Amino acid sequence: MYDNQPRTSAPDTLPEVITRYLKAHRAHDTATAITAFTDRATVIDDGNTYAGTEVIEAWLNRSATEFTYTIHLTNAQQTDATRYIATHHLEGNFPGGTIDLRYQFTLRDGLIERLVIEP
Repeated sequence: MYDNQPRTSAPDTLPEVITRYLKAHRAHDTATAITAFTDRATVIDDGNTYAGTEVIEAWLNRSATEFTYTIHLTNAQQTDATRYIATHHLEGNFPGGTIDLRYQFTLRDGLIERLVIEP
């Protein structure tokens, strides 16, 4: 079914769990964002690994207040049956001021099992 070629798709075709997470993250709604993850989820961001919902929730709370920025979804791809990439453009008061980040999601049982965020 998948030929290992990423397929670009419209942002509104991302799975509901990803759009729920992204909307909650943008709104700094940690309580909703954390519901998108499995109990054993892992997030890798800025070279750090966060494992389990309690640790991920602390990361979400910290990242929501560390910098002020705008975030815009610029691209969405499905790379296989359970993997998606959502590319975002951020502008704000963090070092460098602008960056494009790839949010690489792996789903399991309808929830986010792994999220890797990198340029």
